[in-house]
Amino acid sequence: MSSNNKDTLSYAGSDQLHVAIIGSGSGAFACAIKAAENGARVTMIEGADIIGGCCVNIGCVPSKILIRAAQLAHQQRVNPFDGIADNQPKINRSLLAAQQTALVEELRSAKYQRILDNNPAITLLKGYAHFKNENTLLVGVSDGTEVEVHTDRTLIATGATPTIPPINGLTGTPYWTSTEALFAEELPDSLIVIGSSVVAIEIAQAYARIGSKVAILARHSLLYAEDPLLGEKLSECFEKEGIRILNNTQAKNVSYYGNSFTVDTNEGILQSDKLLVATGRHANTAQLGLDKVGIKTDKSGAILVNNKMQTSTANIYAAGDCSDMPQFVYVAAAAGSRAGINMTGGAARLDLSTMPAVIFTDPQVATVGLTEEQAVTGGYEVITRVLDMENVPRALANFETDGFIKLVAEKLTGKILGAQILAHEGGEIIQSAALAIHNNMTVDDLAGQLFPYLTMVEGLKLCAQTFSTDVKELSCCAG
Repeated sequence: MSSNNKDTLSYAGSDQLHVAIIGSGSGAFACAIKAAENGARVTMIEGADIIGGCCVNIGCVPSKILIRAAQLAHQQRVNPFDGIADNQPKINRSLLAAQQTALVEELRSAKYQRILDNNPAITLLKGYAHFKNENTLLVGVSDGTEVEVHTDRTLIATGATPTIPPINGLTGTPYWTSTEALFAEELPDSLIVIGSSVVAIEIAQAYARIGSKVAILARHSLLYAEDPLLGEKLSECFEKEGIRILNNTQAKNVSYYGNSFTVDTNEGILQSDKLLVATGRHANTAQLGLDKVGIKTDKSGAILVNNKMQTSTANIYAAGDCSDMPQFVYVAAAAGSRAGINMTGGAARLDLSTMPAVIFTDPQVATVGLTEEQAVTGGYEVITRVLDMENVPRALANFETDGFIKLVAEKLTGKILGAQILAHEGGEIIQSAALAIHNNMTVDDLAGQLFPYLTMVEGLKLCAQTFSTDVKELSCCAG
């Protein structure tokens, strides 16, 4: 290091484009791969001890392992078939946590570290970055010095962090965020969950199914931002499983004494062994020095980007949960890839109008396109149909008829505008609806398609048929 405690990383004097990426998650790697393919030299900057970001380490991968394990435990305890005896599963939370960790490490090595090892155009620099100016980053490294990185293009892909609400007494207690909940090695007898959106309800149901007594505190109601029917019907499913839901409930005070939490709410005092706070996530942008380079953010600190992933400052891009785009890993990866193309001379755009979304409860919540309310607000005259899953032959054969499929269409043309699904395996159904909307199909077009029998996705065809037919009057695979 030089005497002023700064080293310099630069490719000045070279014709090779230099791209710096702050972060090492899915969006960051997608950008790095694409930029390197297009001839750029890439420096990836990561301050955390491990690479890979949220999804593989503390998000999608470990949560789906826990959710699947919980589903199998639930099916042992309660199954719908007369000829199969129910059994009380034996849960070893420690072994399950170890299995989660093992697969996380395996995937991180295969999908992230291996790319770094095998792609000489990508270099990893460990440290925390902030902007000095539009083409210079200062990176604090482990020995306390700073490395100065000169860059032609920069991608910000720093992800997001759990938002902790200002509840009196909460600070200083051993509450869980999703990270602690996913990797806990002991199973609590009771769990209170503060929050009612994706992360909160996925983990709440998983813990209920592996043996905890769970209560959910919802500021409004479950899935308040979605079509109201989704939250209403999912609440009924949760309550059947013994999950207590307290709607319009907020924690006023939290205390912890004798290995127990006490939560004072407007609906009374609750107690539990563990407390999960899952009230959303906010962008990791506060320490980047965005004001020095004129990058605009929303009120929560999320970076504003256009459909080319460009920020308000030339040659600086953003992707993933640190931006104002939906917080889904496949959106982050798509955004990162397009940013990599655009940084190297392309003009790729990301269209989110038919972005499918899945919440991995059981039954699953799956959506795409416009809700009925959104369509009306957008000026459409709409027509909708709701098909209860008891009308879907595969759901009947599975003895799993909870939920529904709802289609929203333009009244004049029949063009499909949106789909909302609550169904077992609903996540496997929604992509067909997304493709239908993307290709401007009408409900008649969808109703006339061939769908294999018996499948859950056949419910889409049946729902489309209900716009003109009473499906209860059809034979079981009527075309």
